[in-house]
Amino acid sequence: MKSILITGANIVNEGRITPGDLLIREGRISKIGPDLSLEAADIHLDARGKHLFPGVIDDQVHFREPGLTHKGEIYTEAKAGVAGGTTSYMEMPNTVPQAVTIKLLEEKYARAKEVSLANYSFFLGGTNDNLEEILKLDLENVCGLKVFQGSSTGNMVVDNIESLEGIFKEFKGLLAIHSENDHIIKANLEEYKKIYGDDIPVKFHPKIRSEEACYDASSRAVAMAKKYGTRLHILHISTAKELELFDNSIPLEEKNITAEACIHHMWFAEEDYDTKGNRIKWNPAVKTANDRDQIFQAMLDDRIDVIATDHAPHTLEEKAQSYLKAPSGGPLIQHSLVAMLDFYHQGKISLEKIADKMTHRVARLFRIKDRGFIREGYLADLVLVDLNSPWTVSKENILAKCGWSPFEGHTFQSRVTHTIVSGHLAYSEGVFDESKKGERLTFFTNK
Repeated sequence: MKSILITGANIVNEGRITPGDLLIREGRISKIGPDLSLEAADIHLDARGKHLFPGVIDDQVHFREPGLTHKGEIYTEAKAGVAGGTTSYMEMPNTVPQAVTIKLLEEKYARAKEVSLANYSFFLGGTNDNLEEILKLDLENVCGLKVFQGSSTGNMVVDNIESLEGIFKEFKGLLAIHSENDHIIKANLEEYKKIYGDDIPVKFHPKIRSEEACYDASSRAVAMAKKYGTRLHILHISTAKELELFDNSIPLEEKNITAEACIHHMWFAEEDYDTKGNRIKWNPAVKTANDRDQIFQAMLDDRIDVIATDHAPHTLEEKAQSYLKAPSGGPLIQHSLVAMLDFYHQGKISLEKIADKMTHRVARLFRIKDRGFIREGYLADLVLVDLNSPWTVSKENILAKCGWSPFEGHTFQSRVTHTIVSGHLAYSEGVFDESKKGERLTFFTNK
């Protein structure tokens, strides 16, 4: 495996920015120091004027393989992620077939081993009747269990209260939840159908998939987790009201209940439906500007623990349908880091906090082995960024298989120049080296 020497970088790591050099040998960070320029290496990257971040770890993506590969596939979406600085991802089970058995889950791992340029892990999916399978899960080699408490793409909702309680009581790994109350959503939908029939404007999506629907489900999940001591991770928080459920008074390692914010819920607000339409139709919905701003603040003050994308591609043809027919979700993984760096340029967040929320805390929350930090001995998952290299998102530079982005036409201020995955220079100035694939993530099973 080729050694890599990075010189002159501004290293963003563990709350500090330090000028220095970094040497990678055999896939791991061998040395970090002020002057390693005399070290011999196969590849030399001159990083003067650039910032070196730990690679982004995205804890929620939908890559659509198997069964939905007209929208995306592990190969294309992982590649888009690497171009955007994501070196590791955790993928969701609502594929076709749904990954609700160990056998089907391991088939996804085998496919990723063949084609994924980024490191990978896959969630097992919970159902009303697969608790026996859930309890067989190897927690050292699988990131966790995903339960849909509200329906979304694939309709894997767990709606039997005894089944849900059984999962909360018996499962000892990390339980990640999509948290919306389907009964409230269906009642809201019927009210809007009375007014608009089948021609409901998309701007009412946040009224149908409402604050009440989110809070009701999230509060119930939190209560159940407290009852059974479950490691609960609530995905894609979309309302200010839900923030009262989360705590920032204790260290992350002591939290049993954690939360995630997604890029779109910190970027868009309900007025954007007028111009973006179904392209920003997600579940849970993008809601008010106040919700957006309060979620961002909670991310900063650690009530919300990590940042993810919920990257969930659909084709433009699917998105062009009427509101009721258009699926929810959109592609985001290629632009997550540069979107957060735009917030840095706006003075809303520090570079150190971006590294913490997109990488350090994800590694800590999921207890990932030997990744998530720029430390000697750790696996080398690294991203070089030019903070002052503007570029505009267009169809020509979108790498997601679906070929579109809600950010089309937006000019980002920063650019990812190089991405190193498990010590391999996978992306360099727009050119990919696919000769080595990413690796399977592994996890500590205790704190």
